[in-house]
Amino acid sequence: MLTRVKQTFGDELAQQIPGVLRAALSPHWEFTADGRHIEIRHPNRGSPYRPPRRPLAWSELLDSLETGFARDGVARDACLPLRWGRETELTISAVQALDPLLKDGQLRTYRSGFLPQPVVRFTGQRDATGHLRDGFLTSFVNISRVQRIDNLQEYGAILDGWLTVLSQLGFHARHLGIKGKLSSWRRRQVEGITLRFQHLDRTLGDIVLLWNTEHPGHLAVDVGSGLERLAWARTQKCWHQLIYASFAEAAPPTTLDAIRTATLLLGHGISPAARGAGGITRRVIGSIDRDTARLGVGALVREMYGYWSLVGVLRAPWPEIARAMEEEMRL
Repeated sequence: MLTRVKQTFGDELAQQIPGVLRAALSPHWEFTADGRHIEIRHPNRGSPYRPPRRPLAWSELLDSLETGFARDGVARDACLPLRWGRETELTISAVQALDPLLKDGQLRTYRSGFLPQPVVRFTGQRDATGHLRDGFLTSFVNISRVQRIDNLQEYGAILDGWLTVLSQLGFHARHLGIKGKLSSWRRRQVEGITLRFQHLDRTLGDIVLLWNTEHPGHLAVDVGSGLERLAWARTQKCWHQLIYASFAEAAPPTTLDAIRTATLLLGHGISPAARGAGGITRRVIGSIDRDTARLGVGALVREMYGYWSLVGVLRAPWPEIARAMEEEMRL
């Protein structure tokens, strides 16, 4: 009997979502919904996209996002610690800020609002050679708005606010689309409904409606993207040039990705170790090509250090991070 109530709650939310989003978004959007799927598109979606003449620096892009959210009354919150140690060794998503509400049934969250969260994931899509596909990195900045909500009207308003933030970055509605399944998924004590949004033919991110299975009234929303993916879609630049600039051809992609990620890990005090979070640092540094890095990793570490410093204070200066990385590579 209890299982039937939970399933009914998810079904009721799914049935309400099309109407809620119709009311929240402008009437210019076209809706297609059959009870199982939903797709929202702009009627002028065929028009060409022209990237802005001047790409934004990473700091400018981050500032623009913060300003856009602030206009919607959403303040920036402090990042979660990179070392997590509960279910996952590292923080893999800004949605973990909602754990007390969604997993523990408490009426609180660790963070709320605009969260530019550095994360580490090993689930990025790879090509036949084993290299990460364009648009994927082991470490990136998860741009999210995470918060508890009381009703679906807030969910619709949050999606509308996110589209406004995107428009202020230069993403016109005619190049955006939203689609997904209206059926809910379940992972342990958390259920949710995920809709993904696209810019042209690239997936930018998603908006996820979430609730605690035992306390379905504990609703929350996580909407966002990756800072790097937003810049990629906005500029239409080559992915590796965008991420690594002048270093893009200096080393194999796996080595560039590993040095980038190891800089973040060591910068957060997660030193190489036999197991736990430190074991991840050792694994990442172990994937650096020794021949390529024979002359040292300092130049790229300094570049990546500047990037990660945009979203949080690192514990060690970049020369110490480079030294620790090179010392681990000699073992």
